[in-house]
Amino acid sequence: MRIASLVPSATEMLFALGLGDQVVAVTHECDYPPEAASKRHLTRSLVPEGLSAGEIDAEVRRLTGEGRHLYELDEATLAELDVDLIVTQAVCEVCAVSYDDVIAVADRLPTRPRVISLDPSNLADVLADIPRLGAATGVPDEATALRDDLERRLGAVRRAVAGTGRPRVLALEWLDPPFIGGHWVPEMIEIAGGKDVLGVAGAKSRTAEWEEMASSNPEVVVAMPCGWDAVRARSEVDDHAAEVAALGAERIWTVDAAASFSRPGPRLVEGTELLAHLLHPGRVDAPEGVPFERVEERSWA
Repeated sequence: MRIASLVPSATEMLFALGLGDQVVAVTHECDYPPEAASKRHLTRSLVPEGLSAGEIDAEVRRLTGEGRHLYELDEATLAELDVDLIVTQAVCEVCAVSYDDVIAVADRLPTRPRVISLDPSNLADVLADIPRLGAATGVPDEATALRDDLERRLGAVRRAVAGTGRPRVLALEWLDPPFIGGHWVPEMIEIAGGKDVLGVAGAKSRTAEWEEMASSNPEVVVAMPCGWDAVRARSEVDDHAAEVAALGAERIWTVDAAASFSRPGPRLVEGTELLAHLLHPGRVDAPEGVPFERVEERSWA
């Protein structure tokens, strides 16, 4: 089977299922596992590089307000590759090529590839997508084993933090303007032994005012700017030091959202394990190789 993946989380799932050699093309953002980056690229972003967080938000709003898409699909390359399956998503218009565009392109291709869309809104959906993808690619047993292992790890986290106090957690998915983490993030916080003060499990991320967030009295702030790594997250927190400090949290952490929080794939379990360590370090060890940093407010002085 020749597979094209149009969303990074699907690419991660495909490789985790042992199908990396059947993946012939990916998006320009597919960087995990590292060998995925060497595949042919099928997309490019229409949002210019080098913009600040606020400028990115403004450009996204401008493009979507004009009815335009944020990503461009290389139809010629896709046709050249003679793919049998295209894996995409429709859950987030700023995360991938338009689903309608993918369907239209697939209908024009000589191979008439099957299109499967992974559209999770919560953690259970993410886990359920694994056997769906396994069935579509002919590896149902491997998919069941992967899902079962991820569920086992989540269960281990639940047991490790059982009976502990639940710190009040604010997940910052963007800082300019501020967004509250939604979809699967509130569930990750709950499993990790925290209480999400504003996020709603299964609901979309939403904008919020700094005053509203401060009024929620968070004890822990986790900055996870969507699609960015821990270094960029720390830079964003530093750029908004006054606002973040005014939230009044006892602890402020920055994490690699692209790796462990933004993409609805297997590494969300690593993100949950990391959250459990940040909230209850005496009960859960930090997962290996997952970056995070505690922000000390005195560094802003």
